[in-house]
Parts: sequence; C-alpha cells; structure tokens
Amino acid sequence: MTDGKPYSQACENNKQVILEKIATVFNEPGILLEIGTGTGQHAVHFAQHLPHLQWQPSDHPSNAQLCMPWLEDANLPNINTPLPLDVSAPDWRLPPINGVFSANTAHIMSWPEVEAMFRGVAAILNAGEAFCLYGPFNYGGQFTSPSNRQFDTHLKQQNPEMGIRDMDDLKRTGDAIGLVLESDFEMPANNRLLVWRRC
Repeated sequence: MTDGKPYSQACENNKQVILEKIATVFNEPGILLEIGTGTGQHAVHFAQHLPHLQWQPSDHPSNAQLCMPWLEDANLPNINTPLPLDVSAPDWRLPPINGVFSANTAHIMSWPEVEAMFRGVAAILNAGEAFCLYGPFNYGGQFTSPSNRQFDTHLKQQNPEMGIRDMDDLKRTGDAIGLVLESDFEMPANNRLLVWRRC
C-alpha cells in the first residue's frame, strides 16, 4: 500500500512502455474496457495520457473495488465506475465497447477462463477493433527466459491451473473466433504486448 492505496511495483515499472504502444493502437475516441484493473494504477496513467478514451475498469467480482482508492484520488472525468466482470459468464452485460486492454491476466486465469476471455472479447468488439493483451508468453512450448520459467513454476505452486500461456494456443483460440494477431511487441522484463484485431 502507498498513501493508503494498493500498489503494484510491476504496474509502476511497465505503465509508460505499455502506454507508448497502446497509444498507437487506441488512437480514435471510444470506450475502452480494461479486464483485470487490479490496483487501478494502469487505468489512471492511461486515462491521464489518452483523454480521447473513456476508460472502463473491470475486475473479477471479488476484486472489482480494489482500484477505487486510485480512481477516487485521480478523479478523472474519463474513467468510469469499475464494473464486476467474471470472464466465464456467458453474457458480460456491458455498455458498448470499442476496444479492450488487459495486463498480466492470462497467466493467473485457468486456461478455460482464458478461452472465455477471448470469446467474450470477440463478442463485444466490432470488426477492426482491437484487443491488447500484455504479459509473458511462451513460443512453441518454450520459455523465453529462465526468469519466466521460474515465474511459471511459482504460479503453478500457487495453483496448478495458472501458468504462462503459449502463443500457439492463443493464436489457435483467436483464429477460431475472429481475433487475428496483428502485432507482437517485445517489451521489457521478458514480456510482450499482443495486439489482436477483430475481423
């Protein structure tokens, strides 16, 4: 916690490099859904620097209020009230959405939840709209660094259903529902920013 607010060092470390990428993707006015808002640090930083976007925070119903101290402190006009969102729900019951962003969620969800997230995103986006997914990913079943391998082991010790996801599985899932991988950006600390486009 910092100043009574929840705090993520990872968010603080990566918020600027992520902003630089998503600013080029989400460059038109619209409503952007964040899946897994967490502490709210990303929401505040991105909304401050992308005033053309109306930011819609969301998180698992058990966690949806965690971001409120950051949001209330920032008091930005382009951040909506956070919504509870269970990605496994058959109908997300959201207002119209023009883009989706999610950071460090795929490896803490179970694989069925990841698939459900992709299906839900595909259902709410129109053709040409984007889904940006940030985090560590494997390629061809291989870890990209020893630290990612260690992180994966740590995750599985907490919950066997967690783990770093493989790009082959993600692309197969996306292709089947009309989310096509447009860009795969290398990011610091062995992370990637994946840009999926609704076709």
